[in-house]
Amino acid sequence: MGLGDLFKPKNPPVLGLDISSTAVKLLELGRSGDRLRVESYAVEPLPPNSVIEKNISDVEAVGEAIKRAVKRSGSRSRFACAAVAGSAVITKIISMPASLSEDEMEQQIELEADQYIPYPLEEVNLDFEVIGATENDPERVDVLLAASRSENVEVRMAAIEMAGLKSRIIDVEAYAMENAFNLLAQSIPDQGIDQTVAVIDVGATMTTLNVLSDLKTIYTREQVFGGKQLTEEIQRRYGLSYEEAGMAKRQGGLPDNYEPEVLEPFKEAMAQQVSRSLQFFFSSSQYNQVDHILLAGGSSMIPGIDEMIADKLGVHTSIANPFTHMVIASRVKAQSLSNDAPALMIATGLAMRSFD
Repeated sequence: MGLGDLFKPKNPPVLGLDISSTAVKLLELGRSGDRLRVESYAVEPLPPNSVIEKNISDVEAVGEAIKRAVKRSGSRSRFACAAVAGSAVITKIISMPASLSEDEMEQQIELEADQYIPYPLEEVNLDFEVIGATENDPERVDVLLAASRSENVEVRMAAIEMAGLKSRIIDVEAYAMENAFNLLAQSIPDQGIDQTVAVIDVGATMTTLNVLSDLKTIYTREQVFGGKQLTEEIQRRYGLSYEEAGMAKRQGGLPDNYEPEVLEPFKEAMAQQVSRSLQFFFSSSQYNQVDHILLAGGSSMIPGIDEMIADKLGVHTSIANPFTHMVIASRVKAQSLSNDAPALMIATGLAMRSFD
């Protein structure tokens, strides 16, 4: 370490902020030797309908929730990274001359973008990344183009700013998931190499399927299905408020008929949803099977759901825990982190952007 390095500011850590339809999930990662360390985290509930199917409809409510999450987590970081949902992003792979510089590429993409994107360019945020050489043409490269309507990006930035933070990066959920998946690959047969793995994230209102082959995302699809259906069924059947039903779902204490009459049918419905998502993938690709299913999201915490899906689909199934190989800082409550782990995949992928 030279003298100059002592005064060089370290890159400040970026908070991974996953804004879902029911909560803001915040995570900060640091390093401890050659391992990652969870420095702080918080899950802060959102008022009903402030985010509807991943679209922010009440920026102030979301901003306030982010502010509470930061306070609860105790994090000092002032930079955040959030993501837009896959359904809000158009991606295309285009081929370009390998000889172009990054700036020339950018100019050419802006000139040609209207061929690929069905919105006026002034309403769109564009980004691109060179993936590698084009298969049969050494003089060209494949470039991944991602575009999202500016309003999707701007409402997230506005909510983050209302919480007193600066937005460093607005990512795409599928890429954040891929980032986190690379951490988990160690616990998958063959470390995920030459494997096709389905990551199924069952949130409160949306279920997202990301299929990764050889650690790269090859397919993404969202469907309206989630844990909220179970909460509403508990609410209806036992005459509770939505909040009480949510608490009872997590903490227990419901009548004996809850498991056979409410929880089992929901687990069946969830297994069916997983099966259906995979059928969509098979019918739109040359694949007809996956090697492994990884369950993420709040609903994957339901006891026995992994076994039920493995039985019904005949595919090895496990619950995602991005923190298995991480160190946990002393101020983080390890037990509650472990309970929330499967729901923190996207937050983890976003927090990992600190190390780019």
